[in-house]
Amino acid sequence: MQRAQTLVKENKTLKLIYGPVPSWRLGRSLGIDLICSDEKICSFDCIYCQLGRTKKLSVNRNKFVSTSDLERELKVALDRVEFDVITFSGTGEPTLAKNLASAVKIVRKITDIPLAILTNSSLMFDSEVRNELLKFDIVIAKLDAHNSELFRRINRPSSELNFDYIIEGIRKFQYLFYDGKLCLQIMFINDNKKYAKEIAELARSLHPSEVQINTPLRQNPIKPLNPKEILDISNHFKGLNVRTIYESMKPDVKILDKEDVLKRRTVLL
Repeated sequence: MQRAQTLVKENKTLKLIYGPVPSWRLGRSLGIDLICSDEKICSFDCIYCQLGRTKKLSVNRNKFVSTSDLERELKVALDRVEFDVITFSGTGEPTLAKNLASAVKIVRKITDIPLAILTNSSLMFDSEVRNELLKFDIVIAKLDAHNSELFRRINRPSSELNFDYIIEGIRKFQYLFYDGKLCLQIMFINDNKKYAKEIAELARSLHPSEVQINTPLRQNPIKPLNPKEILDISNHFKGLNVRTIYESMKPDVKILDKEDVLKRRTVLL
């Protein structure tokens, strides 16, 4: 009984770390959230986002939380649960965190478990951000459109962002001789499904290690595409290493704190 009470107390002291969550792309994924905001802070306001509208649209990198407790929290997680990968994600765009590099350094000191990051690609035009992304084993970068018009319709970015600069940033990242795994995550909905061929051509030119074809199954105002539609879309990506949401399995996981995960994911899938 005393041990159980201690574990509950430990869970409630975790701020930066959450999960693990069952990921169809990464397996058992332990999350690190360097934003930790009650309201999402992001450079995009994607129409399908599970966290709702972006009230704090920003492209400015800031220190949102101190990483001083990260070592302690990660050691709690390592002692409590099993996971396959540590993923930087959470309540906003992780590359907005100015202390991203120092957080990675802390994690690398403690464990050699692979590190991944889910990024919307918006700051990849920034050479400092690209150099920080080199420190990850897996970089999952968003690509939902093939031109600026569709990009603005679906991702509703900050007015300070330029689609062509973002694409060029992804290209430059590959030129840095990144020896990890660069994945392109593409969220298909009714608005962009008819442009699957054009998006596939752009994806092909970026030479990703993997293309992840997704549709919004979590709670949000946008209707997901069905398995037949996703299959038809994936046919445009032949020749690339493709994974789709409907064909991939999610693992069973033991979660540190379900309530804490739901703040960042709305539902457990």
